[in-house]
Amino acid sequence: MIVVSWNVLHRIHAVNWSEPAIRQWTDERTRIGSIADFIAATKADVICLQEVSGDQLAMLRDIEKGELFVTRYPRVPTFREPTTEAMRDPAEYLVIIVRDTGARLVRAEAFPTDAGKGFQRVELANLTTVINAHVSYGEKRTAQLARLAVEARQAPGLAVVCGDFNADRATCAHDLGEGFVAAVPLDGLHTRPRQAPSEKSQDIDHAFVLGGDVLEASVLGAEGRSDHNPVRVTLRFPTAP
Repeated sequence: MIVVSWNVLHRIHAVNWSEPAIRQWTDERTRIGSIADFIAATKADVICLQEVSGDQLAMLRDIEKGELFVTRYPRVPTFREPTTEAMRDPAEYLVIIVRDTGARLVRAEAFPTDAGKGFQRVELANLTTVINAHVSYGEKRTAQLARLAVEARQAPGLAVVCGDFNADRATCAHDLGEGFVAAVPLDGLHTRPRQAPSEKSQDIDHAFVLGGDVLEASVLGAEGRSDHNPVRVTLRFPTAP
């Protein structure tokens, strides 16, 4: 089974933080259209997306043939400074796309410590659990990852926890606890390349598996559409004893 995770960069966050992506893609309709096309063309069983704007979501609904599980955050991003930028729907969402039938949403919520971060838990027809998460930066992370670990351990079969963790892989693995296997990409691309020197890791998007094996992991080039690159993992289900 192939799972892809990608923070697609909400336009308002991009403007507020002066992300290079919006200098390369000055027209937002063109950028989110290109993202939607990229996602539709990506070969995967499940795609987990973070920082999906309402405008981006509308484009995904237009072209994506898989089933979309959508979670809206209570917090709606706002521009910090006056701008000529305009959005039809500035709300922010988590989205899981499942390309097969029979999946169901088990739980979705914002974290109590951050109304703009949270998770979705979807159970597939084969009883695999996929948890799509966007975790806060800093001290809030530990309790949020503990919550994700509890959700994963409740799964009836293989569970994969993926998303934007805002921390390096080793830190996240420690906070998730025993049993989680990290998918480690072997290529040279970073998941969150940084233009200037920073104390923050350049690899903050991860996938962790519980109850199965990671066959392959890689980072896909986003060609500047977002400040993050997608992570793709191929999973193997546990064999019967």
